[in-house]
Amino acid sequence: MTTPTEDTTETEPVLVASATGDSGNKPATLQGRTPGQIAWSRFKRNRIGMICAGIVILYILVAIFAPVITGLYGQSPYIPYGDRDMSLLDSSSLPIGPNGGMSATHWLGVTPGNGFDIFAKLVYAIRTSLGIGLLITILSSVVGIVLGVAQGYLGGRFDYFTGRFTDLLLGLPSQLFFIAFTPIVENWFVPSDRAMSTSLRVISVVLVQSFLGWMATARLLRGMSLSLREREYVEAAKITGASSWRIIFKELMPNLATTILVQVTLLLPAMVTAEAGLSFLGVGMVDPTPDWGLMFQDAAKYYQNDLTYLMVPGLSLMIFAVAFNLFGDSIRDALDPKTIR
Repeated sequence: MTTPTEDTTETEPVLVASATGDSGNKPATLQGRTPGQIAWSRFKRNRIGMICAGIVILYILVAIFAPVITGLYGQSPYIPYGDRDMSLLDSSSLPIGPNGGMSATHWLGVTPGNGFDIFAKLVYAIRTSLGIGLLITILSSVVGIVLGVAQGYLGGRFDYFTGRFTDLLLGLPSQLFFIAFTPIVENWFVPSDRAMSTSLRVISVVLVQSFLGWMATARLLRGMSLSLREREYVEAAKITGASSWRIIFKELMPNLATTILVQVTLLLPAMVTAEAGLSFLGVGMVDPTPDWGLMFQDAAKYYQNDLTYLMVPGLSLMIFAVAFNLFGDSIRDALDPKTIR
């Protein structure tokens, strides 16, 4: 009973010759295209979107195959090469050589202090930050989608009380909340006098950031659901006796898929940068786990003597955030041409 998502743009029919072989006497037929094919054709014409898609795919592949990449590279992010090879660092524990000690062995140089390989740390930092950001995005999106659509369709007291709770959370300062409550959540799992495993630390960060990450999605989908619930196919579903949750998941959700996809692509880079910020402030990941924020934290102490070390995580995070945001904008423009500027 679900109706297909409406597409107000022209379907761009394609002329196809008759299969009889006598194309001179037979008129050409019109072959329609699905909304997905039309959106893909628009996206392919967007050069910036295609370039950004390639960058996003590259980052994802680096995160997935980080052990393979470092294995082929021959260096580990956990080995202090400066302590093993005295020729890498000077008496002040700074890398010897230009640009942080870049060489054929260490492509991006080594870190001051202990001489960890920067390229290997960066590859695993992408894996850590992107993985945590993806978990936060998935959990936040699921909560926001369910609550937002339920608010818009059910209305009444559920909409009122959920809306007031959403307003309360939106009024909280996010960064201060993350900094204050992440240690509290960590203490729920492990007392402060005991060491915490990396997995429990990841769970703590994901829970805290997800708690304040779903409101924008819920607000957006609530407004759209208020409009969709008045459509004829929803009324027809009610007449047939379909339950409210069946209507939400079978009738409303498919017609909100485009908005949800765009929202997720725009939410992920925000969550990745937020996670890196928490680690930089000391309430996220900790050494020896490689992380974008931890690389910033360590490089900031040596920026006067080794600016290259600070530029490596800075440029990589900036490229990721810009590419993913432009990728999300390109998807939105392809799926909804009315938003093209």
